[in-house]
Formats: sequence, C-alpha cells, structure tokens
Amino acid sequence: MHFYQSQTSLRARSRGFHLVTDEILQAVPEIRNIKTGMLQVFIQHTSASLTINENADPTVRIDFETWMNKAVPEGDPDYEHDYEGDDDMPAHIKSSLMGASVLIPITNGKLNLGTWQGIYLCEHRNHGGSRKVVISAWGA
Repeated sequence: MHFYQSQTSLRARSRGFHLVTDEILQAVPEIRNIKTGMLQVFIQHTSASLTINENADPTVRIDFETWMNKAVPEGDPDYEHDYEGDDDMPAHIKSSLMGASVLIPITNGKLNLGTWQGIYLCEHRNHGGSRKVVISAWGA
C-alpha cells in the first residue's frame, strides 16, 4: 500500500469556475505508482470550493457562475457577515453548496475520470488570491 500527501497552492484566479486538473496532477506525480487507489483533493478555504464537471466546453463553466450568482445573490440586506464586501457571505454559502473536496479513483497510475470530466476550482470571491489544497493519494 502506498500513501502520498502534498500541499500546494493553486495560482490566483478571477471569480468563476476554472479547470485545475493539470495543476493537481503536477503536485502529486507519485500517483503513477498506484495501480488501484484513490485521490482526494481538499481545499483549505471557506470562500472557494472544488467540484468535478465538463472539461471541454468552457460555456459550462460560465453557466455555472451564472447559476450560482442567481441562486446566491450578492448584496442581500439580511446577511450579517459582510465585513469583506458584498461577495463575502455569498462566497461562504456557495462554498458549502459545492463542497470542500473531491474524491477520484486512480487506475493504472492515472486519474480515472470520465472522458469529459475535470477538476474545477470554484472561485467565489472577486479577489480570492491563491488557494491552498491538500492532495492525498493512496492505493496499491
């Protein structure tokens, strides 16, 4: 059984949904040593999230951002937590809706994602900065 763990920072990105699969893979090249296993990616932030979805058509990522902004609008006068601006509390809600981690099977040293799947960094702040992730891989 092999166990690997690393922490890396994803580069700062603008608000929206961004493919980060390649950045994640660069941070844990050891997965090539795993024939059958799992990879977990955990984001250490409360205003950004991770998910898996379409990796080919960028309009999917645009539509995700559009839907999230309609579902969780900024500037709601009922929000009390707004110390860092109108995008502050909505970012926390969006992060909880999307989730803090993804779990992906490893097969023959590669992520066993579907043909059109990729890992998204969901940046919910206007100026979120770089984002730290913990990447854990295990298997035989």
